[in-house]
Amino acid sequence: MGSGLWWQQLGLVMAGGALGSALRFLIGDALLRSVGQGFPWGTLTANFIGAFVAGYLLVWLQQRGGNVVLLRAFLVIGLLGGLTTFSSLMLETLVFARNDRAELVPLYLGVSVVGGMFLVWLGARLAESARAL
Repeated sequence: MGSGLWWQQLGLVMAGGALGSALRFLIGDALLRSVGQGFPWGTLTANFIGAFVAGYLLVWLQQRGGNVVLLRAFLVIGLLGGLTTFSSLMLETLVFARNDRAELVPLYLGVSVVGGMFLVWLGARLAESARAL
């Protein structure tokens, strides 16, 4: 890979990451304002949206064939990398455990993993059915 392409990818990852992080902030802020801080709805929602979009993009990028390295850099690594966050999931789980709310840990982790896997699958199925149209 030439250094020019590498720098293009890096720029797209950074731009997508900034956009994804801003979206995560906006989602988290909106949900914090509307449902309060009893449960990390913002992180869960951002991760669910990201899981669905990741499943869709997986199929969509495969269908495009050819060279999708720049699209992948911007959309998957950048945008979805900034939007979704495993580190926040883990930190919020630790906060539950340290604040006498350990009973929420299995619920939050279970819903996050099962919901995320379902939405990745659903996104991929939607992309496959859109291809048939």
